[in-house]
Amino acid sequence: MARSSTRPTSRDVAQAAGVSQAAVSLVLGDKWRGRVSETTAARVREAARDLGYRPNLAARNLRLGHTRTVLLVVPALTTEFFAGVYTGAARVAAENGFGVVLYPSPEGIGPARDPFASAQAALDGVIASSMAADALSAIRGDQLPLVMLDSDPEGSLGAATVNLDIADGVRQVAEHLLGLGHRRFLHIAADVPSWTFEVRARELAARTAGTPGTSVRTIRAPISIDGAVTAAEAALAGPGPRPTALVCDDDKLAAGAYKAVRRLGLRVPDDISVTGLDDLALATAIDPELTTVRLDAELFGERGMRALLAVLEGREPEGGDIPVELVVRGSTAPPRPS
Repeated sequence: MARSSTRPTSRDVAQAAGVSQAAVSLVLGDKWRGRVSETTAARVREAARDLGYRPNLAARNLRLGHTRTVLLVVPALTTEFFAGVYTGAARVAAENGFGVVLYPSPEGIGPARDPFASAQAALDGVIASSMAADALSAIRGDQLPLVMLDSDPEGSLGAATVNLDIADGVRQVAEHLLGLGHRRFLHIAADVPSWTFEVRARELAARTAGTPGTSVRTIRAPISIDGAVTAAEAALAGPGPRPTALVCDDDKLAAGAYKAVRRLGLRVPDDISVTGLDDLALATAIDPELTTVRLDAELFGERGMRALLAVLEGREPEGGDIPVELVVRGSTAPPRPS
């Protein structure tokens, strides 16, 4: 009992900020615009941060009513990766008496629609990929207990974030290619405004910058084989020294890069090495098999669900990024002497 009595309350925040509890509720529920001033909202957020106040989401859920249903919001299911995330999340959910509803955020057809008459009444919480964050406003998922996947821990909407160690994966790719002797890189970046892809670009630049004589050129492509073929072919056929290694943000981009290389009469890895990231089934279906970073999608989903259960129960979620592993196959080799 002593522990709960020391936990800061909304009343403590209100006293510290010199406002009413109703104002605290509006600000921390992000419903303050047009009802309290920006100055007041900033004062409330600062007081909450200074006091270490966190809303009692478990108690809030009791008020909402338990449905024991969680929504998993992911990009449109264009690869098996997010199917693996769902499998892992559903496994842990079932062990704890919860069900998981899968909501693929539609691409290219405008804003997502709320699939429920009232998401807040129908759901206990939401797990969402940062790649599908736009759908959250439509389902008002940011007003429910929320765990974000692949999201910037410093600026996340969620009560918790769960991340794969993508930075380490890119580091492993860069060190592998640099160790083979590659110095001219073409980064085929996913044309998706998402934190996880920003990490890839930032880490590749940082890891290659420490080796003299190294250059990295970046082109962007939609995450599709056709998109990667078009972008890579244009880049490789352009003027200037040809890159010796293509670093792709995703295995589908790598598969498109293979096709572009072959259309230009070149060979993987004899003329150009190629790497991916994901280790989809596609990685061993192409020839030569793809050097890529293996991401454990099911563990990702499991950790996301465990984090949400912790949030609902008022516990601290497990910390630390999920390890990833470079799988070296036939698509990488030392560059040919210039």
